Amino acid sequence: MPAPANPCEQALAAWCAHWLSASGAAHTSLKPVAVAYSAGADSTALLMAAKQRWPDSVLALHVHHGLQAAADGFEAHARDFCALHGISLRVEHVQAAHAPGQSPEDAARDVRYTTLAGMAQQMGASVVLLGQHADDQAETLLLALSRGAGLPGLAAMPDRFQRHGVVFGRPLLGLPSRVLRAWLGAAGHAFVDDPSNTDLRYTRNRIRAILMPAWEACFPGFRPLLARSAGHAAQAQTLLDDLARIDLAQTGMPPSITGLQSLGRDRQANALRHWLRCSAGVAASTAQLDELLDQVADCRTRGHRIRIKVASGFVTRDGGHLAFASPAGTSPI
Repeated sequence: MPAPANPCEQALAAWCAHWLSASGAAHTSLKPVAVAYSAGADSTALLMAAKQRWPDSVLALHVHHGLQAAADGFEAHARDFCALHGISLRVEHVQAAHAPGQSPEDAARDVRYTTLAGMAQQMGASVVLLGQHADDQAETLLLALSRGAGLPGLAAMPDRFQRHGVVFGRPLLGLPSRVLRAWLGAAGHAFVDDPSNTDLRYTRNRIRAILMPAWEACFPGFRPLLARSAGHAAQAQTLLDDLARIDLAQTGMPPSITGLQSLGRDRQANALRHWLRCSAGVAASTAQLDELLDQVADCRTRGHRIRIKVASGFVTRDGGHLAFASPAGTSPI
């Protein structure tokens, strides 16, 4: 009896067709392809779909975070599974301990992306595929709502993005977890379950265990609707980014104070968010941005001083312009 069709294969084909068409690239330009392979269910289903699509050009990248004893078992399973299916595997051991004021989830994610990008570049991979699915997208949006996020947060996860000079793709955002797990069971592919995913000390896990079932009970099939809302937010954010670039072309980069003062407060806020994100990779809190806007409005004399903490640095005044001073005495941006 033939193995059941992997639902990831069609999703992966659609993702490839969309992005190859948008870039004008050829199908072969994606080779070799790397899959971020944790040994969990989602990345296992994606890895097998990629293996089906590119039999001789798939690489598996496994990051050992060193955060729990079970991580050694994840690595052992990944090695056995890839050996069984003839897939090249690269493993990197990292320490993902979080800094003061940083959540463990954020620290692990940052280290993971940095490590995946480094491995992909070393192995010549054109793209790194990630196994996040429709449930992850819904959880991300609910988490953003719980934090009072703006449009960038409400846009949730894009299906394609660049980080550390590497293209990452999420072809499974339209597939729910239960579909992937059902296929793995039918096909007889083993995977591991991360025990930390049931630890209710983590906000995302509480959303998964408590909120998601409640939403499903009240609004069956809600996942694509939340994904649609995230798509609308992403589209609106794209327009705001376009407007910010237009305004910053007039104010300069870094922005001049008088140039900002010629804009309305909402456009000032939009331009400043864009400047901080693109130039320094930081985001101001609502309170920090409000204080900065107030200081820009009051800055009418040569001696007016501006110094407002944003992330790990400070927004300061540098003559007639704003500047972002990075920590540890690095040069202002």
